Amino acid sequence: MSTAILTGPPVAGSPLEADLRTLGFDVRSADGPAAVAELIAAVPAQERIAVVDPRFVGHPHALRLALTDPRFPAAAVPGALTAQPAARPALARAVGRIPVGAGTAHLTDVLTETLTDSLDRDDIGLHRVELGSLVATVALTPAQREEAREAVAAVDDEAVRLRTAVKSRDGFFTTFCVSTYSRYLARWCARRGLTPNQVTTASLITALIAAGCAATGTRGGFVAAGFLLLFSFVLDCTDGQLARYSLQYSTMGAWLDATFDRAKEYAYYAGLALGAVRGGDDVWALALGAMVLQTCRHVVDFSFNEANHDATANTSPTAALSDKLDSVGWTVWARRMIVLPIGERWALIAVLTALTTPRIVFSALLIGCALAACYTTAGRVLRSLTRRARRTDRAARALADLADSGPLAELIGAGAWARGRAGSYDAPVLAFLSAAVLLVQVIFADDPAGWLTVAVAASSALMAGAAVARPLKGALDWLVPPLFRVGEYVTILVLAARADGPGALPAAFGLVAAVAYHHYDTVYRIRGGTGAPPRWLVRATGGAEGRILLVAVLAAALSPEGFTIALTALAVVLALLVLAESIRFWVSSQAPAVHDEGEPA
Repeated sequence: MSTAILTGPPVAGSPLEADLRTLGFDVRSADGPAAVAELIAAVPAQERIAVVDPRFVGHPHALRLALTDPRFPAAAVPGALTAQPAARPALARAVGRIPVGAGTAHLTDVLTETLTDSLDRDDIGLHRVELGSLVATVALTPAQREEAREAVAAVDDEAVRLRTAVKSRDGFFTTFCVSTYSRYLARWCARRGLTPNQVTTASLITALIAAGCAATGTRGGFVAAGFLLLFSFVLDCTDGQLARYSLQYSTMGAWLDATFDRAKEYAYYAGLALGAVRGGDDVWALALGAMVLQTCRHVVDFSFNEANHDATANTSPTAALSDKLDSVGWTVWARRMIVLPIGERWALIAVLTALTTPRIVFSALLIGCALAACYTTAGRVLRSLTRRARRTDRAARALADLADSGPLAELIGAGAWARGRAGSYDAPVLAFLSAAVLLVQVIFADDPAGWLTVAVAASSALMAGAAVARPLKGALDWLVPPLFRVGEYVTILVLAARADGPGALPAAFGLVAAVAYHHYDTVYRIRGGTGAPPRWLVRATGGAEGRILLVAVLAAALSPEGFTIALTALAVVLALLVLAESIRFWVSSQAPAVHDEGEPA
């Protein structure tokens, strides 16, 4: 249980103590800084501590936001503050610094404000809650208390809580076709003690059942699959709204939400492909193409955001124009829909599944995602070329981790000859050439399953190593990871599609899914502030250039049937390797609580 310290005797008739106990706090009183310091020292070190002025008047949800949000080491509203175990030493120091004696009464009159200002100066990550229409104040006189109570009564606390459970920035379909009722489902779940992770798991199970229905290949199965996929998306929205409604944020929850989204979508692709095969239409190449395109879109988003989120002097005329367009109502929704975010994308898939065929579903998905990818990538390239930003070492490290370079690229990059000029376009140009020469060979060669392709893959690895030889701080260096992903994923797709052996494409689908999981896992470790996966794992998986070279060798050395078996074995080995390490890490991780506010595309 957490402990709340009232900095003086309780105010008669105040609901404050009841509200604090409802939030899970053991309430104690301490009059003066010395008594507060003594109580802080007496509370076990692993517990959260709240310091609250007994004259506090405000909404229960204002207290909830200030005192129970796990994402911040310390948080405050007027009259109340909290410190998690990591911030408790700073709180103890702040209490100890308060002088006593003549002329110091102003420091203890509202002790919580003095402590809040002190924690703010200590720069420990104090979060001052934005209250909006909620009320939180310290009423020093009976007149102020009455006025504050009237202000509290004028605002519906529960309505605000429901409204803020929905993301402020979301797609058109999600905003108008799901969130209007899913917020009430989130409240229903909260009142029954359900957790966001349980709802996330229910969404995954629903989507897997939908994939199973699609795999039947019957019209009834396709209709059921479409309805179940939409319901899975409703649950997917509900888990985030439940997290915001009840402040049940966690690093594990963000990771589950993100990885399960990909698992659901890609399992559904596989189910559709199996259903199409039952109907006599092999669309595995289209299914794999859809997965490749969607994953590469996300890598573009992740790389661009990581490259720029802490850049200094980060201004751009293109960004200013984008912000101006966002101030015009209809353009906001048009621009959000054109990138085909998860709500619009899943609605498209569900409706087309129920009404058409898997081939039409994948064809429409590929066209829509390709147009969205062109739109977003072109806009980000223009922003990068027109802004004068200085990127940090942290951003360069994140891009290097997202590049997923293995031991071969490390060896090549260690050579002095490979080092490019700081701030140049060498890295993205080399990354583009690395992918381009490989794709030209596998797409246009009469027989890509040969030793010439192995030689081209080796040359591609040389350029990949040269691309990451220096810190990725250039204007367009964020393009390096997505270009590597395009080169790797599309090479596997084309080699499998052009192989004569049966089952090569489903095996390639499994292999790309395992590798894509590894890349998503890398992204969410970086977002959680814990850094990329350990180097031993990256080396064990071969890195992007190592896997490309291995697949090229397997295609050249083995028969078509042997190539299919080898791809399957490689997919299983990589999946077990990355899943085992990922699950071990996230179960034991002590990363700060976070919550993913939704995929950017």
